[in-house]
Amino acid sequence: MSQGPEPEATRRTAGVTESSRANRGWWDRNADEYQVEHGAFLGDGNFVWGPEGLDESDAGLLGPAAELAGLSVLEIGAGAAQCSRWLAARGARPVALDLSHRQLQHARRIDEEAADGGFPLVQADAGTLPFAAASFDLACSAYGALPFVADPERVQREVHRVLRPGGRWVFSVTHPIRWAFPDEPGPEGLTAVSSYFDRTPYVEQDERGLAEYVEHHRTLGDRVREIAAAGFRLVDLVEPRWPEWNTQEWGGWSPLRGGILPGTAIFVCVRD
Repeated sequence: MSQGPEPEATRRTAGVTESSRANRGWWDRNADEYQVEHGAFLGDGNFVWGPEGLDESDAGLLGPAAELAGLSVLEIGAGAAQCSRWLAARGARPVALDLSHRQLQHARRIDEEAADGGFPLVQADAGTLPFAAASFDLACSAYGALPFVADPERVQREVHRVLRPGGRWVFSVTHPIRWAFPDEPGPEGLTAVSSYFDRTPYVEQDERGLAEYVEHHRTLGDRVREIAAAGFRLVDLVEPRWPEWNTQEWGGWSPLRGGILPGTAIFVCVRD
């Protein structure tokens, strides 16, 4: 079967609607390949915060695992809901939300193969969460939604709305400093070629100029300000070091780069 032309990679503006439409389509088309390539590393029921392999079992960023039982947790940008499955195994009551129908089909497949009762799967945009105010005790997102939305402030406000007072919100994204460097795992990825302060989105578009994939850059300061503006208190910023055991490459993430540059930023926030 013939493949269409490769998309053109560029930096240009991309708004809320275009970004959402492009990324929904991209993840629906690429979910199968993504799960084949990364499913073993992520595990069906592990909670991995990023390509470095930092596991919530070790990090405890959501709080002590023994205290998760009975808590309602919203996972945003859940993919195949591996993190939600880890939470459910510890007695929490997760809801897994994703923009991509195909990603959620993989979540259902894993549950069926495990003969597990599962948990709610919801297809929705992170900027318009279909839940009542104060519905959840915790919210989390491991590389989900926030890197791909044009209006992250709206997502932050929505998460704040659906969390109960005292609720914790933890999310990981590509470390903003990586946007100054080529997305390459080898030595060529160690020399800055772009301005860290250039917030122009990265877009892959077809021959007609229609976006097929969009990713948005925010500086560390931008993230802190959007967190504070939504009403959260930032209590920790975790920049995982690349561990010696992890010898794999994942796109632009690699042991070489990970030993020199941070690749992931994890923001730990509380709704006071």
